[in-house]
Amino acid sequence: MVSARDARAATLDSALVEAYQGNPSLNAQRASTRATDENVPQALSGYRPKVAVTATGGEQSLSSTTRLVQGVGPGQSAQYFTQSGYDAPFSVGATITQTLFNGFQTANRTRQAESQVLAARATLYNTEQNTLLSAVTAYMNVLLDSAILDLQRRNVEVLQEQLRQTRDRFNVGEVTRTDVAQAESSLAAGRSQVLSAEATYTAAVATYRQVIGSNPVNLAPGSPVDRLSPPTQDQAVALAISTHPAVAAAQFNVDVAQQQVKVAEGALYPTVTLQGSYQQGLSAVGSLNTEHSYAASVLGTLSVPIYQGGAEYSAIRQAKELLGQTRLNLDVTRDQTRQTVVQSWGLLLAARANIEATTAQVQAAEIALNGIREEARVGQRTTFDVLTAQQTLVNARVSLVTAQHDRVVASYTLLASVGRLTPTILGLRTAVYRPQVHYEQVRDSWAGVRTPDGR
Repeated sequence: MVSARDARAATLDSALVEAYQGNPSLNAQRASTRATDENVPQALSGYRPKVAVTATGGEQSLSSTTRLVQGVGPGQSAQYFTQSGYDAPFSVGATITQTLFNGFQTANRTRQAESQVLAARATLYNTEQNTLLSAVTAYMNVLLDSAILDLQRRNVEVLQEQLRQTRDRFNVGEVTRTDVAQAESSLAAGRSQVLSAEATYTAAVATYRQVIGSNPVNLAPGSPVDRLSPPTQDQAVALAISTHPAVAAAQFNVDVAQQQVKVAEGALYPTVTLQGSYQQGLSAVGSLNTEHSYAASVLGTLSVPIYQGGAEYSAIRQAKELLGQTRLNLDVTRDQTRQTVVQSWGLLLAARANIEATTAQVQAAEIALNGIREEARVGQRTTFDVLTAQQTLVNARVSLVTAQHDRVVASYTLLASVGRLTPTILGLRTAVYRPQVHYEQVRDSWAGVRTPDGR
């Protein structure tokens, strides 16, 4: 019985929609992006006041003896007074602290967090592309391995008939025992190829299930998407370098590293804070004489770092080295993107030409097999010639379906290499995940532990 979930995956577009919506790796990356969004409100908290409320209470038992000396000299005398009792001190207070200046660290941390958010989004878009490309590959692999399995099974049927005919001819003395052995050997090899094709198909189905999330049922043929790619290789390279999400992520990582240098340099600046406090108590800890107390203050604090053991200077140097590393990583990413586009372009051109070549190969192999069979009937060809021609035709048909598979996968691979393998460009009928929605929901949040989805 075919479920509705499986039925939706009958076309390549519906399989891509299913992978886009439910792929665990992609959803995990979305969760990671949402977690990165929280870096911004955490950085913005440096602009906000910090409020703490304290309360103390309990019971105490005190006893104190006071010595009072009267007179001077040898005639002086001393009297002792003892005070003891029980008391229940209680106090409540509040403190508000506001940072006025910290070497621009809060501003730089905020800009750094915003760059981290943009880098996380670019990484998410790249993951989306990789997921969709994996889904295309898994879909087309199932089609390919299913077609190859069908070809191998039909080949076994043909070889079984060929063996029957060879045995009949052997019984009437037209062929030798060697011909029968050759037919039997070819049939055994064909059955082995069927078993191998079945194993490959089973693995392809498992991969399909892993990437897309359902079992493949009645898959429709896929088609190339060349119309969505740039018309020339140079345009493809230029587009990839300027818009590919992997390049964008590397650029935002450079911004993150630059802001980290500024944050580290902020440790050399003075810090100015303003603190207001209020405290009121009934009785007092350690005293039986205090009945009521009250204290309030507003204090400003200026802290100027002079020397912190050299750690702050080391942190600045380290941040600068990491900035240099991220710039080099950007160059590496651009070079890798360029190489991937050129490689994908070459594979697509080869796949196009290969379809024409393998189509001609199949046509020629069919003609050759029919001719050799006719020649074998009149004794001009041997059984071995027929078996060889049959295997040649099977190999040609396998090459053709492989070329058709490679043609579709190569077109999607090129689209991914230039950064255009997205649901919007593909025209998939699904709601597009927009990470900025969550960002706007949490950016200015001052309090609360629930996530925007209610968890």
